[in-house]
Amino acid sequence: MNALAATSRNFKQAAKLLRLDSKLEKSLLIPFREIKVECTIPKDDGTLASFVGFRVQHDNARGPMKGGIRYHHEVDPDEVNALAQLMTWKTAVANIPYGGAKGGIGCSPGQLSISELERLTRVFTQKIHDLIGIHTDVPAPDMGTNSQTMAWILDEYSKFHGYSPAVVTGKPVDLGGSLGRDAATGRGVLFATEALLAEYGKSISGQRFVIQGFGNVGSWAAQLISEAGGKVIAVSDVTGAIKNSNGLDILKLLKHSVENRGIKGFNGGDAIDPKSLLTEDCDVLVPAALGGCNQQNAHDIKAKFIVEAANHPTDPEADEILAKKEVVILPDILANSGGVTVSYFEWVQNIQGFMWDENKVNSELRNYMINGFNDVKEMCKTHHCDLRMGAFTLGVNRVARATVLRGWEA
Repeated sequence: MNALAATSRNFKQAAKLLRLDSKLEKSLLIPFREIKVECTIPKDDGTLASFVGFRVQHDNARGPMKGGIRYHHEVDPDEVNALAQLMTWKTAVANIPYGGAKGGIGCSPGQLSISELERLTRVFTQKIHDLIGIHTDVPAPDMGTNSQTMAWILDEYSKFHGYSPAVVTGKPVDLGGSLGRDAATGRGVLFATEALLAEYGKSISGQRFVIQGFGNVGSWAAQLISEAGGKVIAVSDVTGAIKNSNGLDILKLLKHSVENRGIKGFNGGDAIDPKSLLTEDCDVLVPAALGGCNQQNAHDIKAKFIVEAANHPTDPEADEILAKKEVVILPDILANSGGVTVSYFEWVQNIQGFMWDENKVNSELRNYMINGFNDVKEMCKTHHCDLRMGAFTLGVNRVARATVLRGWEA
């Protein structure tokens, strides 16, 4: 099941539990605006290349729309749509004053030079600059983009609108980026996991973790979990998977991964088949990569808890199988909302023109993640549902209330 179908299905289930008016339900699903632009740039060899850029602005009832821009060869409107909708619910669950958006350009960033990427980013910005803005739509980095991409967008946007650091988040610190933003999603995963385990009288310390994916989120989560006393026994990335039942040395693994562009060949553990990683015996499974739990492997998953650090790693079919096995799943719209929460802090700092120190960022993030978890638990009690539906009902309810209060029928 693709991301759009799964997200819509979760939304419809939440709408049913909340007994939403059917007209309101339909109105909440339809995106506010969909943008599709042609981006033609001269390549380094003098030839012209054309790319298609997208921006789906899903909902702005609770505030400016917020969401990443990804550069990936498989950026298709359906997926961008699903992710924009997911951002609407995610920002509502985190209780930050934003709506949802998502964008991207269908390209293979690895096959473009830095100067080609810069030209592409600037042309894309020129095409959408009057449709984004500090109080309209605030982009951020996503797959295939980074703080440098945001710096180019900021510069190009500022040519039209004057210096506006708050127009994007995830910027370099030298241009108004927030301290702690780099580790934010991984740190949010840590705080959310602590809150979840505390419900069951456990703590991170002494639990065995398996982490799928060792990019920004996976590597930070691994590092912070092992610092908190958790035992990370297996990790995978695109190059392979490794396991050490006594716990991997994450700092050494990080160093190896940076030097060798992947975890393959790390001598502090045994190489295993990446396909078997999700079914390793552990207490907490953290999927932080594309492609996670599906019908095929759900029956064999041994973890008691799954913390969804990636977007949409568990198919709805797998959800049902895991529910029967009484596996507790902390859903993506709560578990990985640390990134967008610290993006919000960055935006707030830019608007105030007053920057915070890293301790303030991290302690505020902890408050938001714990409050988010507690709010979701309340919804679970009210609607007698699992954490995923608790999160969806919480998010959808907040957006629906804001929509009604603003007078949507007028």
